Amino acid sequence: MANAHITGHFSEAADILERFRSDPRNLQAVERAGDLMVAALQSGGKLMSCGNGGSMCDAMHFAEELTGKYRDDRPPIAAISISDPSHLTCVGNDHGFEQVFARFVQAHGKAGDVLLAISTSGNSPNVLRAAEVAKQQGVKVVGLTGKDGGKLASLCDVEVRVPHVGYADRVQEVHIKVIHALIDHIERTVR
Repeated sequence: MANAHITGHFSEAADILERFRSDPRNLQAVERAGDLMVAALQSGGKLMSCGNGGSMCDAMHFAEELTGKYRDDRPPIAAISISDPSHLTCVGNDHGFEQVFARFVQAHGKAGDVLLAISTSGNSPNVLRAAEVAKQQGVKVVGLTGKDGGKLASLCDVEVRVPHVGYADRVQEVHIKVIHALIDHIERTVR
């Protein structure tokens, strides 16, 4: 028989996912986010993504599945994660870590683009700053958050919130499922 702690991880993860999935408002938010991204791409815009730690890995995964391939072979889709180490360390050193994503959005974002801002707490200062700059430049913001949405919630055009108040890993587990649903929606819709 498996260790109770190991079994508990899977049980808790399944419960949180099921609670998220069973609320139609969450699925509607995912669809609205996907539609916003599709509209941006169809009008010549691009998708940018950012986050810290595991959320940065999710931001990178989102972008590479679009520029590469998710499930179906198709032309690449304009998406980029704000994750280049030289950019992050240069900006972090010269302007502070709070500016690492915002400076990228300032340099590359234009009206009609979409920023996927990922923060399990909704309160990461560098993600908040990127969302603020995005709004100033006419870039739409899709937020993936957790808990109560934090300060990021009010900066989003569409927020997809996992209302879990425990450890961040459980929120991230739902975030990656949301990201896969977004990628699939984009891949099926953008031609």
